[in-house]
This record gives sequence, structure tokens and C-alpha cells, in this order.
Amino acid sequence: MTETVKIDIERVLESRLPKTNFDQLPFGKVYTDHMFVADYRDREWKNARIIPYGYLPVSPASPAIHYGQSIFEGIKAHKSPKGEILIFRPHDNHKRLNISGERMCMPPVPEDLFMEGMRELIELDRAWIPSGEGASLYIRPFLFSADEYIGIRPSEAFTFMIILSPSGAYYSDPVKVKIETHFTRAVAGGTGYAKAGGNYGGAIYPAKLAQDQGYHQLIWTDGREHKYIEESGTMNVMFVVNGKLITPALSDSILAGITRDSVLQLVRSWNLEVEERKISVEEIVTGLKAGTVQEAFGVGTAATIAPIVLIGHEDKNYHLPPVEEWGLAPRILQELNDIKYGLKADPLGWIYKL
Repeated sequence: MTETVKIDIERVLESRLPKTNFDQLPFGKVYTDHMFVADYRDREWKNARIIPYGYLPVSPASPAIHYGQSIFEGIKAHKSPKGEILIFRPHDNHKRLNISGERMCMPPVPEDLFMEGMRELIELDRAWIPSGEGASLYIRPFLFSADEYIGIRPSEAFTFMIILSPSGAYYSDPVKVKIETHFTRAVAGGTGYAKAGGNYGGAIYPAKLAQDQGYHQLIWTDGREHKYIEESGTMNVMFVVNGKLITPALSDSILAGITRDSVLQLVRSWNLEVEERKISVEEIVTGLKAGTVQEAFGVGTAATIAPIVLIGHEDKNYHLPPVEEWGLAPRILQELNDIKYGLKADPLGWIYKL
């Protein structure tokens, strides 16, 4: 692709916008009028287009269906009080998409195709961006195999798409989690560091079992010994222990979260102590018993910060202090939200203005 991507645009005949209730926008259930599509054929990207949102013709032989050859990203755009459209760290999501793609034998998506496709799509559907505290436009870029071949081999044809979903305020109530010591999300040498669809599909069953027991999410542990903390549900996980922020060091079984990186950069800029290292289950359980684990929270695109108030392990539940007594997590959430909505300066250069 050249620096200027030619994008054909087919507008909807009738917008669904007037029939959309912006007072009720549950996360991930409402979509805008259009979607961006581009094809990878004969070793090149072509046919970039924006078309009305709707169902796609997909070959029943597609490896995306049979073998899970698909990857995705999650980004958010916010509207500032001045009406500016502010997108949070999309260049980093583009980089991570291609890291995932390399692991899944998929061609790199050029940066200009990614950014221009997203920009043009949001411009076209900018009336869908909700206003108000906590409201956002969720951006979902994804790439999947478009081959017609039932066989295990690297695919030759792919489709890259972007869809948009307006969302109201995402108020994350404090969550109860269970440390998983049987099922495995990812193992060393696997695809855990890639944002691949199959990683999430395989996690649904153990997560459901935990939910049936009264927990909201899981804290995943390493696949070899179930001895070390890795992630929490669909988020990275962090703890405040004796005033110090600690989080599992990245590996090929842990996703390099954009929010995770943002939190670490922010806390370090405050000259607070941060450690990225292996964290054993025993260390956290011992700290919960002793009261040295002061805060625990998940970090991810949807909620930004999801406070954890209870951690279950081997049929015992351990309570954390009330969130009202926490100091670091609420400060992080406020700072990130202020930057995302343009209420504060962006000293680390995270915001892409449309």
C-alpha cells in the first residue's frame, strides 16, 4: 500500500442512527452503519472499501472457521469536551496485530491501510460516537483467513476488517476472581502472547465453571506447574503489595496489553516503585492472609481498571480491603480517563487526534 490508500465508499441507504437508543448502549452489542474491508490476494493488499455493516459471504471451507486462523485488536475512541475525536494508542495496536499475525502465519497489515481505514470509517460514522462521562466508541480491527481449503497449511488469502461499536459508560463493579489451577489458557511456546481468537474460545468453559461458583473471572496460572500468576480473564493483572506495584513479567504465554504498558509508564512517571517479575500463587495467597496485598486489579481496554475485591484459591476466599480505601488504582483510572477524554495534557504522546 502507498501512503495514500484509495478507499471506495458505499454508504447505507438509510442510517440506523435515529432508531438507536444512546441512553442504553451495552458494550459490544450495537454497531455503526458501516464497516471497513480489505482483501489480501496474490500476495498484495487490494480492494480497500467501506460498505454498509452487515453479514459477509464466507466460504464454509475457510480455515478461520475450521482452525481458528483469526486475530483481532481492541481500541477505543473518546469525544473530548471540545468535540475532538481522540483515539488511544492505535499505532501500538497496529504493531501488536502484526506480532499476532506473524505467529499465526498471516501477512502484515500495512500501517497506512490500518490507520486510513480506521480514520475514514470513523469519519463516516462519527455521529455514532457517544458523548458523556465514560462513553466511547469501541474499534475492533480483525484479520482472518479467506482461503477455500480444508487442509493444514499457511493460508494464501485473507480479509482485514474494522467494525465500530458505540458504548455507554463501562462501570466496572469490583470483581471476584478464582485462581485457576487445573485448566490452562496458554503454555510456553504457544500462542498466549498473540491476540488470537482461539485463545479466548478455549477459555470460555473454565470461566463458566468459575462463574457457576460465584466468581466473575479467573486468574490464569502458568500451564506447566500452575505455580505462577499470568493473567486475569481477558486482562492483565496487577497487585499493590506493601505500597509497591507488581505485575507478571511478559512472556510468550502472556499478552502484552496496551493498557498494561500505559499503567506501568504512568506509575513510573510518578516515581513510584514498580516490579515486573514472576509472581507465585503462594506469594499472593500468603500476602492476602497477612494483609500485605493492599490492591489487586485487572487492566484492559474495556474497563481500563477492574478492581478485584475477592480472590479464591483451593476452596478458600480471601478478601481485599474495600476499594474506597485504595490509593493507587483509583488514581491510575482517573489519570488515564482524563488523558483519554482530553481533560489533561498527553505527556507520553498516546492520543491520536482524528
